[in-house]
Amino acid sequence: MPVTTLPDPIAVVNIGLPMFADAVRAQDRPVQQVDWRIPADGDPAAVRALTSLYGRHAATVDAANAEVVRRLDEGVPQLVGTATVADVPGFDGRTLLHCGPPIEYGQACDPLQRSMRAATVAEGWADDVAGADDLLRRGAVALSPANHHDTVVPMASAVGPSQPVFVVTNAEGGTRAFSPLNQGPGEVAWFGRDTDAAIERLRFLATTAGPAVAAILEAAGPLDVLAIASQGITMGDDLHMRTQAATNLLTRTWLPHIAALPDAVRAPFGAYLGANHLFFLNLAMAAAKSLQLHAGQVEGSSIVTTMSRNGTTFGIKLSGTDEWRICPAPPVGEALYYSGNGPETSARDIGDSAVLELTGMGGPAAGGSAAVAAFLGGSMADAAAATAGFRTICAGTSSRFTLPPLEFAGTPLGVDVRRVVETGTTPKITTGILHVSAGTGQVGAGVATAPLTCFSDALLDLAARLDR
Repeated sequence: MPVTTLPDPIAVVNIGLPMFADAVRAQDRPVQQVDWRIPADGDPAAVRALTSLYGRHAATVDAANAEVVRRLDEGVPQLVGTATVADVPGFDGRTLLHCGPPIEYGQACDPLQRSMRAATVAEGWADDVAGADDLLRRGAVALSPANHHDTVVPMASAVGPSQPVFVVTNAEGGTRAFSPLNQGPGEVAWFGRDTDAAIERLRFLATTAGPAVAAILEAAGPLDVLAIASQGITMGDDLHMRTQAATNLLTRTWLPHIAALPDAVRAPFGAYLGANHLFFLNLAMAAAKSLQLHAGQVEGSSIVTTMSRNGTTFGIKLSGTDEWRICPAPPVGEALYYSGNGPETSARDIGDSAVLELTGMGGPAAGGSAAVAAFLGGSMADAAAATAGFRTICAGTSSRFTLPPLEFAGTPLGVDVRRVVETGTTPKITTGILHVSAGTGQVGAGVATAPLTCFSDALLDLAARLDR
């Protein structure tokens, strides 16, 4: 049987199965492999929706997406003051605001239940955590997602009306967003602890830290939040898992005003701030939320403008709609654990902090952070790959967040649900890990991969809305 050989003047582009490229390469001929796959893994409904959104609705969607990206990239969030949770839009009565999509107390994960109990005691509604548990189980304390009140809270946060919040405005969009002061590391409620120390930290924030920040801002004036965030990213922060550089920059900016605080406040506030490398996290979240609120007003966009988790469920919203698309919260993988802990001791992904990934921070900035690289394989090439993964699913590029290790490339910006479903690539969220049941707080940190189902549901809904 004659052997078929390739002629000399040939160059091959192979689409799909790599075995054909391997065969050409074995004959020492030039070949370029194209990693092509059936869009949406061949799911008929998803393919029809993609055909519609990339076809007859493409001009509408692309124009809307361009405006969403512009709003995310050009808005200038300003920290203008503080308030309390009682002052946020729509807050009413004996209520706790919590992370993630709506959930009842009985369905909340252990860390979030503990945070709710700590907040209930800190508000003076119960004498102890047992009494708080009784109130919460009977529905005598209402629960509402922070996102429904233009507010974002990190990890397993639940906050009551006395808690101080940052007030961040976005003048271009006329939007205003809120986030509580960060509780700090250690024995704290947002890490799923309901101890006396965790409750006392909430009281300290209400009575001491909140008034201190208010006094500092009255003296210092408004703060351009993302100007500091962008500097932090060039210094190795991703602004989600690591916020140390931005926190240090903020502390330096405020230092003269911290020194001018009254004697009774200066020392305890300074001790709290000096021990809290995560202080800037909540401020970055509020800034991101103020941009997302403006971007979310655009109709007909395929860009995600809410992404949040409560440890039980994971939810997203697209621009132009208030409807949640919800599925089970994922585990946190690619993790480094404290001694004696592992996947079996780990709660599922939790917190509103994924708002950062939607605004060019967090996972999109991983390629500039040596600290995050440790969780992604250990090399800067692994961190760069995480940023590249976001680039495949984002509609734009940030002009303010740049990554020195990647030739100062801008971070990916604007997660496009079309690209997510088409490629099957979902956002990866850099985050901490809490103990699943023991109430001992943080047990490690890692990367949570967002579930595909809610993105597919959002895609189908967008196509249906535009087809009407």
